[in-house]
Formats: sequence, C-alpha cells, structure tokens
Amino acid sequence: MSSEKAVDDVDAGLNAILKKTQDKSWTTLLPDELQLLLASFLPSHHVAIRSKSYVVLSAFCQHIRQNSPQPKPAAAEGSDPSTEAIVNVYGPSLISKLGDTVELEVLSGLTFFAALFQTDWPSAAAILLQDGVVNILEDIPDLFTSNPSPPVFLALAHLLAQAAGHKSCRTVISPQAVSWLEGKARQKDDDTLKAAAAVALIKFNKGSSADAASNPLSAASSNPPTGNAGGGDEDLVTLMKGLVLDASAPSPSSPIQDAVEGLAYMSADPNFKELLCSDEKFLSRLFAIIPRRKNLWSESSGDMGMTPLYGTVLIITNLCAYRPRLTEEETQIAKLRRLAKASGGTDSAKASNVTEENKFDNNEHVLTRGRKLIEAGVMDALTSAVKATESRAVRLAVGRALLSLIEDNSSRGKILQSGGAKALITIIQGILTSARSAADSSKSKTIPQLETADLEPIQALAKLAITASPVQVFGPDAGTLYDAIRPFSLMLTHPSATLLQQFEATMALTNLSSTSPEASEKIARSDGLLNRVELLMLEDHTLARRAAVELVCNLIVGSDDVFEKYGGSSGESAKRKLQVLVALCDVDDLPTRRAASGAVATIAASPTACQHLLDLQKERSRVLPILGQLIDPSIVPPSDEGESGVEDVHGDEDTTQMPTEPGLVHRGVMCIRNLFFGIKEDKEGSRLLAKEAEKLGIVKALARTFREHSSDRNSPVLRPAAEALKCMMESGITIQM
Repeated sequence: MSSEKAVDDVDAGLNAILKKTQDKSWTTLLPDELQLLLASFLPSHHVAIRSKSYVVLSAFCQHIRQNSPQPKPAAAEGSDPSTEAIVNVYGPSLISKLGDTVELEVLSGLTFFAALFQTDWPSAAAILLQDGVVNILEDIPDLFTSNPSPPVFLALAHLLAQAAGHKSCRTVISPQAVSWLEGKARQKDDDTLKAAAAVALIKFNKGSSADAASNPLSAASSNPPTGNAGGGDEDLVTLMKGLVLDASAPSPSSPIQDAVEGLAYMSADPNFKELLCSDEKFLSRLFAIIPRRKNLWSESSGDMGMTPLYGTVLIITNLCAYRPRLTEEETQIAKLRRLAKASGGTDSAKASNVTEENKFDNNEHVLTRGRKLIEAGVMDALTSAVKATESRAVRLAVGRALLSLIEDNSSRGKILQSGGAKALITIIQGILTSARSAADSSKSKTIPQLETADLEPIQALAKLAITASPVQVFGPDAGTLYDAIRPFSLMLTHPSATLLQQFEATMALTNLSSTSPEASEKIARSDGLLNRVELLMLEDHTLARRAAVELVCNLIVGSDDVFEKYGGSSGESAKRKLQVLVALCDVDDLPTRRAASGAVATIAASPTACQHLLDLQKERSRVLPILGQLIDPSIVPPSDEGESGVEDVHGDEDTTQMPTEPGLVHRGVMCIRNLFFGIKEDKEGSRLLAKEAEKLGIVKALARTFREHSSDRNSPVLRPAAEALKCMMESGITIQM
C-alpha cells in the first residue's frame, strides 16, 4: 500500500504543478514541487508517471517562455530571458544532484537532465555549458564502480546521446566521454547500456561530420571526431541490427528503443540503406515492433522522445525516400558543392565516397528498396502504425513513407489492396481536424492553413486517385469521395505547394469531377480553387497547364456555376475567360487542345457565350480561324497585322501544319455548329461570320468532313456538320458538295 500511496502522491503533485502552469500570474516552483519534478523521471517510476512528467515539464517551460520578456534586438547571443529564467529555476538544484555521491540523487539528476533536453533543449544546453558541469559528468563513471553496470551509467549514456544531438553541446563533449561510450558500446554484459552508448556515439559522429561539412575551413584546422567514425559506423549498425533481431517485445527497459533510435539515424546514410534492406529477417523483425493495436508503449512518450513505434516508421521512411527533386538552380549548386568537397579532400577516397553514396540513393536503387519493403510486409506495418497511435509525428512519417512507395506505379495496386488509401485518409482527417481546432482556438475567420509537411500524405492520396478508379481508392461511399475534395483543394491552393503537388492535386480533382455533377459542384465551390486553376491554365509547364484545362472542362460540364462564369453570363469577366479557352484551342499540346475545344463546344450551347465569341471575332478576327483549324489544320489563324487578316489566309492550299485528329475535328464541328445556332437571331452577325468562314475555308472543310462521314450514319460528326452547313446556307453562302 505504501508504494501505491507514493505513486498517488507523485501523481497528485504533478497534477498540482500542471494546474498552476495555466495561471499566467504564477512564476516559479516551490522547493517541494521542484524536488518532486526532478525525481519524477526516475526509471523506478511507472511509465505513466514519467509520461505525465514530460507533459508537466513541457508545460512549465512553455509557461515561462510565454510570460518572459522578449529579448531586445541588440541583446547578446544566448541572452534569451526565458532561457535564463528556466536555467535559474532548475540549474542550481540539478547541478547539485549531479555532483552528489548518492546514486539515487545522481540518477534523478541525469534522468531529469535528459528529459529537459527533450522538452526545452536551449535551457538544457545552457546548463551543460556552465563552468564545471561537463567535468561533473566526466567524474560520474569513477564514482560508481562497485556495480559493473549501475542504472547511472545508462542514464549518463542517454544524457550524452541527447547532448550529442546539438552542435553547441558536441563541442564540449570530451574525448574522455567518447572513450567511455566506446567502451560501453563494446561490453557484452548489458545490451541496454550497449545500445544507449552506441546511439550516443552515432549522434556524436554524425553531428560532428555535419559540423565539419558545414564549416570546411574550421574542419581543416581541427581534429577529426574521435570514436567509431568511418568504417566503425558499420559495426554500430551491425550491433543495432543484432539487438533488434535478439530483443524481446518492446518495453521501457529493453534495448530495442535505443537500437531503433540508432538505426533511425544511420538509415539516412545511403550505404546503410542497402545493408538494412538486404536482410529480410531483419525487416520482418523490425516491422513486428509496430503494435497491431493501441497500447501504452506506443503512446507513452508522445512526441517527446523517439519511441520504438516512431523510430521504426522513421527507418522505413528513410529506406524508401527518394532524393528531393531539385530545381535547375539547386541542381547546379549541389554539383558545385560536390566538386568542392571532392577537391578539398586529401585523397581520392572522399570523391569516390560521394559518388558511391549518390549511386545508392539514385532512383533505381530506391525503387528496388521500395519493392523489397513491400514484399517483406511493410504495408501491414504502416497501416498498423496509423491505427496504433494518433501521434502527429508518427502519422506524418507514415504519410511520407507511403508517398515514396506510391512513386512506383507497379506497387500501387498492392498498396491499395493493403489498405494504403484508408491509412492516408485517416492521416488526412487527423490533419484537417487539428487545423480546424487551431483555427477555432485563434478565432480566425480565414481558411485553416496546413503546414508544408501536411501536404505529403495528401499528395500520396492524390497519386492513387490519379491512377486508380475512385471506387478503388475511396470505396463505394460517395461521402468519402466528397471528403477528399477538401484536402486536394487545400494542397492545390497552398502557398508552399510545389508545381508537382499542384499538378497532382489538379489531376486528382479532375478524376473526382468526372464521377458526378455533385462532385463537380463541390469542387467548384472550394475556396480559391478556380483562381488557382486559372493561373495554372497560363503556366508554361505543359502538363500543369493541360491538367488545369482538363479540370476546367469537366467543371464546365458538371457545374452550373462554372458554366455561367465561362460564358453563360453576360459581362467582360465571362468574355475574357472564354477568350482564354479559345486561345488554348491553338496550343501545340494535343490533349490541351482537346480539353479546351471541348469546353468551348459546351459553353457555345449558351446564346450569351456565342455573343461573346462573335464580339471576340469582331475585335481580333481570331475565333473563327482557331476553331476552323480544329477541323482543317491548313486553316491558319491570321497574324495580328492589318485590320482583319482574313484575306491573307490561304484556305484552299494544302499546307497542313499538323495531322487531322478525329477528336479535334468533332469538337471543331460542334464549336462552329453551336456558334452559328447561338447567333441565329442576329442576322447581321450571322452573315458576317458566314462570309468570314467562307473566306477562311471553313465552309469547304465542313463540306469535306460531311462527305467523308456520309457513309456512316452513326458518325457523331455527320449531323452537326450538316446543321452547320445549313446555317451557312441560311446566311447566304453557296455550298458546293
């Protein structure tokens, strides 16, 4: 009962501190509260207590930062008042515990120190950099030697691992501390300590290498990091793999947590990606770490630290990640950096190492690794991870992994069959819910804004929606399909979305718009969507422009509102939108011409739109030549020189600039037919158009089209061609068949 009462007392004390952090006027901890929090991260406490302790510590640090004065612009670097305030609260008591000779006191100091790094690293770093603190840590291994592997050693290794993750702290980690870590990573008596020491070495080595790469002048004059650098990293990876293969089920006391964290760091190295992916037994055991249902372990640390669940998903994400798509400018900069690194080396090994790393991270190798992961059962692991936790970090990592795996077209069917689309939908629903909650709490009337990382799972779902039928992706429920419209629209209009993301969102929305008029209406009413699509219609990139025109074409057919905006209503706005569509009927890209001409043919069913087309023809003399060229490519639009340019067009000559395409012929005939029917009541306008059509050779093209299809009574071109010719005859044109 006494132990249960002690747990209850700690829990009650933590709750009291947490409640105080909600009071803006509260400033500091009482001595008893401070001692309670310092000791609340001891490994002897239940995992639920330690989890709550993270929340309380984080809430306290946030409270201090929110209520501290902002640093002045001219303040010296490192003089942040909020950091100083946190250091003043914890620093003296923490340093006192670290310098104690009682094992329990030192252990509570080390575990709290590591937790502070995870919740507010600037204040933890500031304490570590104080005079004498590093020396105190260096002395700890000598104070507790009676036990070959005391809990203090594990806590010290975890603390050094946290410190090694920050550049300012790496500079004060001494060779003595690194040597101690190396010894503990080699010992065979305690796997948990071995894993923790190895993680610290990995973070130290990787961080030191990154520091040297970012500052080559400093690196040239300094000593290289001691420890298992270079080939020793492979030994560390082998050690981590072995711990994953041999470890039992994940628990707070098992070495698998540190092993997974270490592999999460090392799996970012292209060379080690190949090493890990080539071991099917390891992959199987790695995937088994992810729980198939929610449990305390998967949620216990939240996003404070790297749980085995998050670490495992991060490893998967690293293994299947493609190199970022670079712009032309970024590509040139990267090339210059590689040349600088190669020329800065003392031997050719550096240059060959860069080349080797690039080789293992090229698209072919990534594609192969992705297929190996799918064959090994990665989809079951990823979908289970989404079910096992609501952690934002875990779910975004799953979305990033699925985005990479979906890049392979041949794998998309397996991903759909394994529930990949459902997992992405669940992730996206969580993202939108969080965005709405954030918008509601800020009482903002603007649209909830997503973060750039939120776009990746949406992009992954868009890729599936482009290449598979909506039923395969979203199921038979129309509501699920309608729910997908919002995230696709948000990605399309997001200010940080890449052109590729905008293109894929547009393509996905195009497919959804083809399912029903209701879907088209919902898409058309999305905030800001039409404005962005209209900008993409003017994009230089052919595929992006094509996708935008195809979406507009579908919306014109399915949405009354869009139909009105593009010519169904009077006014200059509709007229100019229609002018853009007519111009797009004259671009080089065949699918774009098909979509644009189909849209014009549909809009021309409106007499108002036909009046707009007549006005545009009178203004620029471009509408008829462009529409006529759809039927007969030898009809060349006139130049902008001269009043009309009609006389300069040689419609009788066989100067075809591009082959006749049946789809364009059909659309061109429908455009001409609908145009003449729409202005039938305007006798003067009809006669004007008919004469210009005759001069351009459109009448002859229509007659020729009619003759070519007269033997096929079911031809979709036959009747509209005949009706267009009849309109010409009614306007005084003689038809020679």
